[in-house]
Amino acid sequence: MKSLQVAQDPGSPTDRIDQVSDKSIVIPNKLITIADSFKGEHSWFIAPQIPSDFSIQVQETTYNVHKYPLISKCGYIGRLEVQPLISNSGNALKLENFPGGSETFETILKFCYGLPIDFSPDNIAALRCASEFLEMTEELEDGNLISKTEAFLTFVVLSSWKDTITVLKSCENLSPWAENLQIVRRCCDSIAWKASKDEPTSEDATTNQESWWFNDVATFRIDHFMRIISAIRAKGTKQETIGKCIMQYAKRWLPGMDVELEGLRGYGHEKSNLQFSIFSGKKKESTGHSKEQRAIIESLISIIPAQQEAVSCKFLLRMLKMAMMYSVSPALTTDLEKRVSMVLEDAEVNDLLIPRYQNGDQGKTVNTTNTSEECTMQDIDVVQRIIEYFLMHEQQQTQHQQKSRKFNISRLLDNYLAEIARDPNLSITKFQVLAELLPENTRSYDDGLYRAIDTYLKTHPSLTEHDRRRLCKIMNCEKLSLDACMHAAQNERLPLRTVVQVNIQDMQVLFSEQIKMRAAMQEKEPAQSGIQSEQEGNQTSATMDIKALKAELESVKSKMVELQNDYFELQQEYEKLSNKPKNSSGWTLNWRKIKNSLHIKPTGVDIGDRKDSPKSPNTTLRRGTPRRRLSMS
Repeated sequence: MKSLQVAQDPGSPTDRIDQVSDKSIVIPNKLITIADSFKGEHSWFIAPQIPSDFSIQVQETTYNVHKYPLISKCGYIGRLEVQPLISNSGNALKLENFPGGSETFETILKFCYGLPIDFSPDNIAALRCASEFLEMTEELEDGNLISKTEAFLTFVVLSSWKDTITVLKSCENLSPWAENLQIVRRCCDSIAWKASKDEPTSEDATTNQESWWFNDVATFRIDHFMRIISAIRAKGTKQETIGKCIMQYAKRWLPGMDVELEGLRGYGHEKSNLQFSIFSGKKKESTGHSKEQRAIIESLISIIPAQQEAVSCKFLLRMLKMAMMYSVSPALTTDLEKRVSMVLEDAEVNDLLIPRYQNGDQGKTVNTTNTSEECTMQDIDVVQRIIEYFLMHEQQQTQHQQKSRKFNISRLLDNYLAEIARDPNLSITKFQVLAELLPENTRSYDDGLYRAIDTYLKTHPSLTEHDRRRLCKIMNCEKLSLDACMHAAQNERLPLRTVVQVNIQDMQVLFSEQIKMRAAMQEKEPAQSGIQSEQEGNQTSATMDIKALKAELESVKSKMVELQNDYFELQQEYEKLSNKPKNSSGWTLNWRKIKNSLHIKPTGVDIGDRKDSPKSPNTTLRRGTPRRRLSMS
């Protein structure tokens, strides 16, 4: 055990403080003071000619000191010392929850014994709180510790950005004293004032340069960070700047924010027990850590600026994933979903891939061997709610805004459908409900929807004919492009009725292209200047050719009506034979009859077999090679 000894040196000509080998301290006889402390594991005491008469315990350390130096400067100790329990029993005075602990108390002992102490940004907050705890006021002595520490805080610390950051960081271990003494508030106000004077310019925003203070502010505990954001907002700082600061904080404190999901790439690799985790195998965190993460997420959601441009859609969706993972309160989760819906057109498919978590367990995997709807890999209900909120918000927009935004959302939704269609546990009902959320007129083309349907049919090969027809009703064959029609006409996964409809649409598109091509060619024929009659003759010829093509189109349409009737008869025959051994040759023969009646030829011969009709380049490209199955997935 180490000790402090106070010895007298009457012959010393100067006030000299020396540390000797026996741990003793040589001090002037006229002062009863103590110099540098030597602390043992459990006690700290002095052994001068005047013995110590008072014991104080702070944390695990007991201090044997002189009563008078402390009482003369500490009102709190003076009040407690007169109590019989302490003064007569010889028991040590315990200072419970002393700000700064034993290290700070030792500094105060030096001050009480008249030794100089050094103030720094690292210890000033603790000394200010401890001096308040001990009631070291000016009423007891001029220049007492409260006034000295307060002056250092006000005139030294708060004028420096770096020192203010250091002091506020130290306040995290000084609650509630630092809060009650307004140290936290004054530091936050000082930081906010300095930060508001250095907002990024429009040029900085263009180059994605962040303010220099973002990283410093992101180091604080969440409650102090929120205080800073509140103070910065009160200074009139731009919402975009506040949003960037919040995103920087989330990046630092929420590691899962940077995880990118690349869709359901694991399917189809002979995995009978597919598992999926956002942390890619990371161990589950402790319960205490989960609570801390949840508190951070809830706090950040509550302070996100209301302006749509304040934070990105990607950030909002990542926050939503984290909120689902840590079971954030439903009210905040709903608010976040509504925020996402307002900027949904900026989202990408991977942003919408939100894993399904059960009971909010972090990193919980989902076993896909269970065919229950609850075992889908993605939380599709969340995306459905977001789109519904989007449609509700769109009702408040102008008609022009609605049209442009809905077209963007339709492409996003179709791509999302194609992604989740890979999930073997996705029910046809859920797929259909999600596909039909948007009005039919929001899609310029149904190619994306067809791709999603085809992917679903490929992933679910055991669907009945009824379910396949039900699924294809979502799609409008008249809104398929030529390439999509070519693929669908050869797609064996589609029901027969859909294939017939696609062939009709395919022919209509071809005839329409021929008409447009012929008209364009006639307009480009060189006209002889001054010969008006020849120009009129050419126009008349073009008109007659167009009428002939239209007549051919009507003839084909009537044939297709007959074929549809034949289709129903064939369908009935197929259903009768479904319980009997399959006769593929008979069914193939009947289907060949239908195709032959359409006069579809494998060469470049034009439909209608008009020798004087110029062939469409698109038609020649289609018919020049034998039909083969094209992949849309």
